[in-house]
Order: sequence, then structure tokens, then C-alpha cells
Amino acid sequence: MTEDRRRADDDRHDALRMADALDRRRALEARQAGELCARFAQDAVAAGIAPEPLTARAYSGRGRYRTPLHGWYLKRDRSVAVGTDGMFYVMQCAGGLAERLRGATVPPADAPLELGRGARDGESLPLTEALANRLAAGNSWG
Repeated sequence: MTEDRRRADDDRHDALRMADALDRRRALEARQAGELCARFAQDAVAAGIAPEPLTARAYSGRGRYRTPLHGWYLKRDRSVAVGTDGMFYVMQCAGGLAERLRGATVPPADAPLELGRGARDGESLPLTEALANRLAAGNSWG
């Protein structure tokens, strides 16, 4: 095996190890954040904070669509929420006539430990802080 070939193989193995480490870190983060969301839903119910019907914004930004979900928004722009099932949701959908008539289906997503991480606007917020703020606001949030 030539030296160049050996280096290329080493580089490939290094890249695979880094990708595996990143996958493990993301899975751990999703598990931790999921536990925080589930606990939040229990705490919100125990505190008597009423869940509300959740709506999704179309990817285009035009219009909101009803969903079968109920829960609590974590940001005032209503872009993310925790459902009464304790799952995390990004409140976006494709939009269109069918969703306008039937309602939108929003699947649960892996919750991040930091909301808005990597966003251009620089308005990131730790999930723990968002959940604590929402609990503290009680039924007057909105």
C-alpha cells in the first residue's frame, strides 16, 4: 500500500470516527432534552397550566394551520411547543388547501438542548430556560 493510499484510509477512518461521535452526542442530547420535555408536561399539568390547541405555520410563513395537538408553546412566536404527550414539536407544515381543510399533521421532533442554536438571528435560548420561563408564566403566558 502506498503512503498516499494509507493516509487516505486513515483520513476516512478519522472522518467515520468523528461522525459516529457526533451521532452519539446528538442522540444523548435528544434523550436528555426529551426527558426535560416530558417532565415539563407533567409539571405544567400539576401546576394547573391549561394546554391550548397548537397551530402550525406554513413553511412559506403564510398562515397558520390547526393541528390535533394540544400543549404549550415555548417561544412567543409559536414556533416550538411541548405537547400534552410530553413530546417536542416544531410547529411548521407544508400548508395548502388539504391542510387548511383537514388540519396539519406535525410529527414530534428531537428536542435540542438549545432552542435556535445556529440561527442567523442569534436568539438562541437554552431549553431549560425556555421551559422554566413557560412554567413561571403559568396561564398568563401568551
